Amino acid sequence: MKNSHRIIVFCTLSALLMQGCATPPVNKPPDELYRDGEQSFQKGRYEDALANWKKVKESYKSPELSASAEIGIADAYFLNKDYIESAAAYEDFRKLHPRHELADYALFRQGLSYFRQINRIDTDQTPVKNALTILESYVKLYPGGAYIQEAREKIRDCKDKQLQYEIYVGRFYLKTGKYPAAIARFEEALRNFPGLQHMDELQYYLGVAYREAGQKEKSREVFDRLVREFPGSAYAADSRKAAGK
Repeated sequence: MKNSHRIIVFCTLSALLMQGCATPPVNKPPDELYRDGEQSFQKGRYEDALANWKKVKESYKSPELSASAEIGIADAYFLNKDYIESAAAYEDFRKLHPRHELADYALFRQGLSYFRQINRIDTDQTPVKNALTILESYVKLYPGGAYIQEAREKIRDCKDKQLQYEIYVGRFYLKTGKYPAAIARFEEALRNFPGLQHMDELQYYLGVAYREAGQKEKSREVFDRLVREFPGSAYAADSRKAAGK
């Protein structure tokens, strides 16, 4: 993220503090708390920044100051790798400030927060679904946004992970002899994820599922298609053999 909005707020608050009383009060005013939070943030002390900015948010000093504290809180959570908290904080910011100049940034970072929660393909896929939903919303709402290219790349990554998950589940059905279930899973994945990586792997296991289910002709058709579309695939040699070539 560009730091321009932070620099502007920081300089403005610093000027206000210079005009204030020279004797520091026992309880710091929100402006000074925000400045302390910014200094902690720049030094990577995110917990301290959060503590100060939460006090600023609770003070209701001004809408502008509260908004700056709220986006700062979300950023601090994100950089501290507290992605569950940052996703919630960015969402709260967008709900409270739907027309703010940083609303697009908050939406993108919310999607990125979900993306950073993605783990192995054999675990809960909710973060993948959440990331995909939010990032697709960003592309739709901000087609000329500053983060459009990265959003599109992450969307493709999410879909690729979903495809890998479908292959994982389908292979489980294969191993347990549930061939109709495997075929249904692989066929649906072919329809839903065209043009992605692992398509050769998907077709290979679809061919295997048809073969094990006794549908030899369909099996050969799938293996033939794999060889035509992916002649250099690691699955091509086995597919040629399975197709009788």
